[in-house]
Amino acid sequence: MSHKRNSLPLPANQHRDCMSAATKCYKYLRRMLKFDQMDFEFAFWQMLYLFISPQKVYRNCQYRKQTKSQFARDDPAFLVLFSAWLCVTSIGFAVALHLGFVQFLNFLLYVIFVDCIGAGIIIATMFWYILNKYFRLNDHDNDVEWGYAFDVHLNAFFPPLIILHFCQLFFYNGLISHEWFASRFLGNTFWLIAICYYIYITFLGYSSLHFLHRTQIILVPIPLALIFYVVSIGGGFNITHYLMTFYRDRVV
Repeated sequence: MSHKRNSLPLPANQHRDCMSAATKCYKYLRRMLKFDQMDFEFAFWQMLYLFISPQKVYRNCQYRKQTKSQFARDDPAFLVLFSAWLCVTSIGFAVALHLGFVQFLNFLLYVIFVDCIGAGIIIATMFWYILNKYFRLNDHDNDVEWGYAFDVHLNAFFPPLIILHFCQLFFYNGLISHEWFASRFLGNTFWLIAICYYIYITFLGYSSLHFLHRTQIILVPIPLALIFYVVSIGGGFNITHYLMTFYRDRVV
């Protein structure tokens, strides 16, 4: 009985967190039309350092918590630039796959609302719930904000976006699309690097919050990705060619 009594307040706390997240999200989205108030230079700096030194991107989250009472970004400049990159890389995909204009629009909408936003909402919600419930120190007042969890997803998603939706396209038609060993080695290597980037940047995002512990568990999928990488190359499975065919079938 005492166990049930102690667990009753949890849903109410989560409900308040959801309401607070919704309010912050509304204010954040409302600022997206005020371009003169966005710091695009800082957002570009963050995108650059997500490749060369991602840990530096999270150093200012503690400062933001102290000055603005939240870990999540309150400036939508990063999201605006991220959306611009989605459009640019989608054009590259359309060229590589020889898509028409309508097919390009279908692909762009699919990437934005399914791959990025849809998957991001699911992943951010999963981390927000699990980390607050099982990884937060009991004697600490702070918790993982849903907005911050979504920020972490966008940060982690950006390098794979550039690696898979931009750099990889230069090699697709000439090399990766074939059935050669070199084709699946190069294509699967692109995917391995992208997945490791996503996992590592996600780990950095949550390990930078001092009220969370055991965040190194987030790195567990990396060895699994390495095993799948070796098996896929040995088994003749070209990940890039398979997914490019999947995308083409989705928009045709």
